[in-house]
Amino acid sequence: MFYTVGEMAKRLGIAPSTLRYHDQEGLLPFVERSGSGVRVFKDSDYEWLQVISCLKKTGMQLKDIKSFIEMAMQGDETIEPRLALITKQKAVVQAQIAELEETLRTLAFKEWYYSTAKDSGSTAVPRNMTLEELPEQFREVRLKLRGE
Repeated sequence: MFYTVGEMAKRLGIAPSTLRYHDQEGLLPFVERSGSGVRVFKDSDYEWLQVISCLKKTGMQLKDIKSFIEMAMQGDETIEPRLALITKQKAVVQAQIAELEETLRTLAFKEWYYSTAKDSGSTAVPRNMTLEELPEQFREVRLKLRGE
């Protein structure tokens, strides 16, 4: 089955302009064109587009995505450099996740802090608690926030 830019964009849940931009940036060398030059997407292009979307979500630069696609189109002789690129980006995502987990712990602490302050009527109550009085999961966060 064949799809227009608009149909494929709808299937992917993105704007048609995003697909056009990807094409302009050289990310879609696998997409065929009709005799009149209109992009024609096939079912097999969907997987490529999903991979591009995934790599973009990881924060990978477009030039690296383009390089990945070019290597993939060259075939099996590029397996090693493709694996290296994916492994490197996986490490980037793992670092982002760790940072977000730390941010989430801080937000959870602040949520507890202000809930406690609301219940007691003052921020002085949670602020003046000793470490032993704090819920255990927030002790490390408080030490970090206070630079201790």
